[in-house]
Amino acid sequence: MKILYAIQGTGNGHVTRAREIIPYLKKYGEVDILISGTQAEVDVDAEVKYRFDGFGFVFGNKGGVDFRETWKRFNLKQFLKDVKNLPVREYDLVINDFEPVCAWSCKFHRKTSLGMSHQSAYLSYKTPKINGFHWGKVIMDHYAPATDYIGFHFERYDDYIHTPVIRTEIRNLKPQNLGHYTVYLPAYSDKFILDKVKEIPGSNWQIFSKHSKQHYRKHNAEVFPINNALFQESLASCAGLLTGGGFEGPAEALHLGKKLLVVPMHHQYEQQCNALALERLGVPVIWKENTFLEKLKNWVASIEPIKISFPDETEYIIRNIIEKYGYESFNKKL
Repeated sequence: MKILYAIQGTGNGHVTRAREIIPYLKKYGEVDILISGTQAEVDVDAEVKYRFDGFGFVFGNKGGVDFRETWKRFNLKQFLKDVKNLPVREYDLVINDFEPVCAWSCKFHRKTSLGMSHQSAYLSYKTPKINGFHWGKVIMDHYAPATDYIGFHFERYDDYIHTPVIRTEIRNLKPQNLGHYTVYLPAYSDKFILDKVKEIPGSNWQIFSKHSKQHYRKHNAEVFPINNALFQESLASCAGLLTGGGFEGPAEALHLGKKLLVVPMHHQYEQQCNALALERLGVPVIWKENTFLEKLKNWVASIEPIKISFPDETEYIIRNIIEKYGYESFNKKL
């Protein structure tokens, strides 16, 4: 069986989930990997056959997406060329983790595909969403179309939604509390974060930065360039995680029983919805920048951790996918 697995490369969450899924897919056939986007620091740890620029958002440093840089980097002519030329019809099974080139290529070539992503969970009316019209919802609903979907979220809001894929290295960690706080806020500048944490005397912070290429110390904090191994070590031994409104990072912190405080990116629909879901679980959220320091101080002083042990279902999910989608199309060719 020939399998094409397409992965969104904007941010680290899609890639870290793929690292867990790829070995199970390889049990059932030959797997070709496609990645588009340029914002992930984590390597997929597998040979990548197709690399495209795709269309991904660029993080800013003021709490949101840098829309100017996003559109500046997007090459529509090349995107359409990649969509047309990608040989999706050569594959028995196409799985897409919110990756637009492969998704639209399947639509263009009338090839069936399975969307398997966190974003797929938002196609259900049962999944928590922020109120009112939002352009982000329109974009997310049409960004990576598929024939059928499997979603991931913090809770099973619908029949096709599973709880998060927690990578094996996180499951194998032995969490402890050495007193420091871990920070991953890629949409904010180092200065913004340092100015906030220095106002909390007696606290220590380990900040993982998209904006720095060197390790340095300032005030009561250490700043590290993004490094997967160092981040895991920091997360395993921290008192709590201060992070954005992503999915995988908060899920890992909850699984490890760490205190969690989230700051969803401005005008980023998915992160706003994630934060709403987390808030319903009891996780504090910084919705407005003018409350940042106050909520940060309260979180350090008093908030208790929420632990949710997410079951390891990855092998079961992949086996069901192959049984439902893979062997059927594969056997038709025999």
